[in-house]
Amino acid sequence: MQPVYKRVLVKVSGEALAGDKHFGLDHEKIGSVCDALKKTVELGVEVGIVVGGGNFWRGAKDGNGMERSRADHMGMLATTMNALALADALEKRGVEVRVQTAIEMRAFAEPYIRLKADSHLRSGKVVIFACGTGNPYFSTDTAAVLRGAEINAEIILLAKNIDGVYSADPRKDPTAVKYDELSYRHILSNGLAALDSTATSLSMDNHIPVLLFALEEPENIVRAVCGEKIGTVIR
Repeated sequence: MQPVYKRVLVKVSGEALAGDKHFGLDHEKIGSVCDALKKTVELGVEVGIVVGGGNFWRGAKDGNGMERSRADHMGMLATTMNALALADALEKRGVEVRVQTAIEMRAFAEPYIRLKADSHLRSGKVVIFACGTGNPYFSTDTAAVLRGAEINAEIILLAKNIDGVYSADPRKDPTAVKYDELSYRHILSNGLAALDSTATSLSMDNHIPVLLFALEEPENIVRAVCGEKIGTVIR
């Protein structure tokens, strides 16, 4: 297999790391994800990762009336737990990793510094970006596009619990149609929920394509970097 990208930003949803448990960490699932990430690195692809925290905490949704900034800060801590779990599993597989956090946690992670992240990536290390953007009111999807733009990733790979973008929620509407390709403007004008509006606008303004696919089969990460037609591409 030959990769078609030199540098990618992979967004891994927190819910996907919970597997069938739907909460916490499924170590078997994390292991299979890290096996696929290792294969990607061995293909010569430079890999940055933004990880969500929804398997532990979903900000305002779980805050249930809590002050929004505080609820989002708790979500940032959840992403850090996931980042450390991913780092541990990758290191056990012989992959060099650095965790960088948007909010300083110097005892166990580097603070996010763009040039340092770029240097790590050039040397073959995987860099995991935690704490989202470091600001409340922004999703980790937006953080993925932001970090992707900052590190000059060629594509954003959104690995989620759904295999693409649909015209409606396929779990509720059996007539929902899956799209193979969409424009940013179609996502925005039709309010499709697969990618939030801030992340969509940011990727559009910076001309970064986004590929959304299912993490249920972790090998999809390898297929994506090799240019296979999976999921939905937004450009």
